[in-house]
Amino acid sequence: MQSLSLPIPIYNSNLAPRKADKHSLFRNTRDQTHRFPTLLLAAKHDRDLKEEEDKRVAAVPLPEGLLREAMPRHVAVIMDGNARWARQRGFIALSAGHEAGARSLRELVDLCCDWGVRVLTVFAFSYDNWIRPKVEVDFLMSLFERMLKSELDNFIRQGARVSTIGDSSRLPESLKKLISDVEEKTKDNSRLHLIVAVGYSGKYDVTQACKSIAQKVKDGTVQLEDIDESLLEQELETNCAEYPCPDLLIRTSGELRISNFLLWQLAYTELFFAEALWPDFGKAEFVEALTSYQQRQRRYGGRRS
Repeated sequence: MQSLSLPIPIYNSNLAPRKADKHSLFRNTRDQTHRFPTLLLAAKHDRDLKEEEDKRVAAVPLPEGLLREAMPRHVAVIMDGNARWARQRGFIALSAGHEAGARSLRELVDLCCDWGVRVLTVFAFSYDNWIRPKVEVDFLMSLFERMLKSELDNFIRQGARVSTIGDSSRLPESLKKLISDVEEKTKDNSRLHLIVAVGYSGKYDVTQACKSIAQKVKDGTVQLEDIDESLLEQELETNCAEYPCPDLLIRTSGELRISNFLLWQLAYTELFFAEALWPDFGKAEFVEALTSYQQRQRRYGGRRS
């Protein structure tokens, strides 16, 4: 197993969630006074739900050596190696590897729910993957659809919210309808936010954010001097999450690259490269990645303390 771990265990301080700023939807409080009672009640409801979830998570013991207070809030995963897994085992159809990979994802979702990870973003299908053979692409689309259908009740029971990011224009209509339905039915869940990147491109994500800001400047709703990192981040697709930037990125199958995934969001993310192929990535491998993460000191440009 390869990783970028440091040898000395050091407490990991996670970033706080982003706060409202001058670009916030509610920056003009004079226009929102009539909404304050509703907003306050909603905030109290959210706090109560979070307290219940924190108690439920705290009741689940962590594997030995892991610290709950040092758990990454957002974990991103490049699920690589399904086809190689199938070939190594003599399967004629590569679909066997994708089926096995789906089982690994189910287990990872369960572990994140139990151990207190708040956001899990998985790279399920790259925009660049559309060039793959049609039979493989069609199978992946049908597998995604079957998994969403079969896991919906589990997502609701677990308190998991599901969102998708990426260009959905080329997805089958039945899949687009199902995604919309699953997102609607799970939108109020807050124990875990599962973000599935389908037809996603990190370069396009940044490009569309720049275009959106440029249009707002053209329309006069944003001034040139208002453009900063915070404004751009609000236009990225991961802005749907409470913690939009991953603390930890895991890539399986021994490949040492990020493959056009979350290019802006990974600026200060800790990277962990696992030798295991994705279908073989389970609890033990996840514990190793989390242990490596908790041994690092995140400095964000500063010096080691």
